[in-house]
Amino acid sequence: MPGIVPSTLARHAIETWGADGRRWLDALPATLDAVARDWGLRLGRPFDLSCHWVAEATPEDGGAAVLKLGPPGADHLAAEAAALAAYDGHGAVRLLAHDPARGAFLLERAVPGTPASALVPDRDEEATAAAVSVMRRLHRTPPPDCPLPRLETEGASLKDHLRRHPGDGPLPRHLVERAARLFDELCADPSGTVVLHGDLHHDNILRATREPWLGIDPHGYVGDPGYEAGALLYNPDPEDRDDALLRLVPARVEQLADGLGLPPERVVAWGFVKAVLAEVWTLEDGGTPGDRSLDVALRLLPRLP
Repeated sequence: MPGIVPSTLARHAIETWGADGRRWLDALPATLDAVARDWGLRLGRPFDLSCHWVAEATPEDGGAAVLKLGPPGADHLAAEAAALAAYDGHGAVRLLAHDPARGAFLLERAVPGTPASALVPDRDEEATAAAVSVMRRLHRTPPPDCPLPRLETEGASLKDHLRRHPGDGPLPRHLVERAARLFDELCADPSGTVVLHGDLHHDNILRATREPWLGIDPHGYVGDPGYEAGALLYNPDPEDRDDALLRLVPARVEQLADGLGLPPERVVAWGFVKAVLAEVWTLEDGGTPGDRSLDVALRLLPRLP
């Protein structure tokens, strides 16, 4: 696999999917050849690979596309396909083809594809406006047969953390307890029920030509639209704890609330919950907590209702 699968992707696949990840990696060169042949694709350069194989692709009839592959049968791939199908190109890249048996997606390529993170911090208001515009396009009523999971399922990570860590560590227990309660309260009294991207941070919002900005890589949920704002408060690059980035949070809260038609206190609440969730997920993935998401949670704590 040298030259085909970088070490970061190989490590992530095995850590995340175990034996299934290893089988997927072993089969990946042959799968790439077969998918490219069957879909009539000329493959270009791979993008930075960490979770999936993703590369530029040119169909026989021309156009700009992206080929994305992951382990067949993975729940997150099914959710991504369902979310993209629900969006149908409104606010997100189009799903051009999907082969679940091979874990393969052919996606519209956003051109030029510059992420909204390139605007931060100097043009942060413009970056937040781009996020709002994408959210407003994505947040549509779920179709009657929508297979996406309910947002409530995300709260399991907070409750699992509290069971596994009965003491005040590795995260301050009072933060996780508050986030778990608040998560349940917000879901029980939603401001609406929409199809959610679920991971709409600055690097998943790309400049495009068909629409000014398009979302990529949805996780796919159904639930309260305010949840979507949370990731915008501690991104991009959460590992950068520059206080100048932290000082952008209050202005982002107001702009998101105004743009989405939500009370600022609801954006604050979801921002706190999502920031604590980010720290919990870091632990679940074997990382060390304590990046800017924790700083944002602590900054928002005094503003909680």
